[in-house]
Amino acid sequence: MTDFPDRVIAGTPLEEDQEVERSLRPPTLEEFIGQEHIKENLRVFMSAAKQRKEPLDHVLLKGPPGLGKTTLAYIIAAEMQAPIRITSGPAIERPGDLAAILTNLEPNTVLFIDEIHRLSRPVEEILYPAMEDFRLDIVIGKGPAAHSIRLALTPFTVVGATTRAGLLTGPLRDRFGIIHTFDFYDVESLVAIVQRSARILGVPVDGDGALEIARRSRGTPRVANRLLRRTRDFCQHLGKDTITREVAEYALEKLEIDGIGLDRLDRSVLATIIEKFDGGPVGLDTLAASVGEDVGTIEEVCEPFLLQAGLLKRTPRGRMVTRRAFEALGLETPTSGLFSDQDL
Repeated sequence: MTDFPDRVIAGTPLEEDQEVERSLRPPTLEEFIGQEHIKENLRVFMSAAKQRKEPLDHVLLKGPPGLGKTTLAYIIAAEMQAPIRITSGPAIERPGDLAAILTNLEPNTVLFIDEIHRLSRPVEEILYPAMEDFRLDIVIGKGPAAHSIRLALTPFTVVGATTRAGLLTGPLRDRFGIIHTFDFYDVESLVAIVQRSARILGVPVDGDGALEIARRSRGTPRVANRLLRRTRDFCQHLGKDTITREVAEYALEKLEIDGIGLDRLDRSVLATIIEKFDGGPVGLDTLAASVGEDVGTIEEVCEPFLLQAGLLKRTPRGRMVTRRAFEALGLETPTSGLFSDQDL
C-alpha cells in the first residue's frame, strides 16, 4: 500500500489535533465563523426552545470531516445551558451500552453521537422510542419467559454527526427535526479562522500569510489550523518573527501541498486516472487498487474535495477527471476524445 500516513490536509482528526482543537474551538455562535445559513436557523430554534423551557429538537449535522460539526454540538449545549455527553456510533456496540448512557443522562442533556451512521441496527431500535417519546423499552429474559419493561427517560437532545448521510437509515433520519448540511468554507472565512487561531496561539501572521494558508486549506477549518501550526514551525526554523506569504509558500511547498490544496495522494489519484485509464471512467475499487490506497480513504478523504473543486466527477460508469484536473497537474488538455460536448 502506498505510504500516505497522517495526511496534513486530511479533514479527519489526527492525534495531535485533539488538545489544540479544544483550545481553538469557538464557545459561542457569535464566534463561530462561516456556515451562516446554519447559524441563523439554529439561533431561532434554540431561542424558541428556551422560551418554551423545552430541550432543543434533535439535530443532525451532515458534511465532510473537519468543518465544525463537533464544535457546533458543543456550542448548542453551551447556548442551551445544558450538559453534553460525547460518544460515537462505533463505541456503542450493544443495545445495553446505549441503555446505560440514556438512563444516566441529566435533564436536557445534549447527547452528541459522532459517526451516527455507524450505529448497528439493534442499537438503532433502542434509540427510536428514546428520541420520539423519551422512553426505553428493555426486554428481560429469553424465550417464553421473556417480557419487556418500559422506562421513562429525562428529556434530552440528540445531536448526530455524519460524514456519510447516505448510510443513515430512513427511520433514523426521520427522527431528527433539525437537519443541516455543512458546506466547504470560502477563502474569506478561512482567512478569518486562521487569523483568529493565530491570535489564540500567539503566532504573528500578516494578511498575505493568512491568505496563502487559507487558499491551500481545502475549504476545511481543521486543515487550516493544522497548516497554521506546521507553518509556524517553519517560521521558527527560518528565524522569522511573522508568517508572511513567502514563509507560508515555503512551508507549504515543503509539505507538498500545492496552490489549491492538493497533496501527493490527490495528485496520485488524478494522475492515475489520466495515465493508466485515459482519463476514465474507472471504478472505485480499481482506482484504489491502482493507487495502492484503501477504498474508504479515496471515497471519504480525497473525493469530497476533488469533486467540490471540479477536478473529478462521478458517472454511472465510474470516476472521470475534468479539464481542470489536467490544468492542476500542469498537463496538456486533450482537444478531443475524452470530454463530451458539455465539457467543451
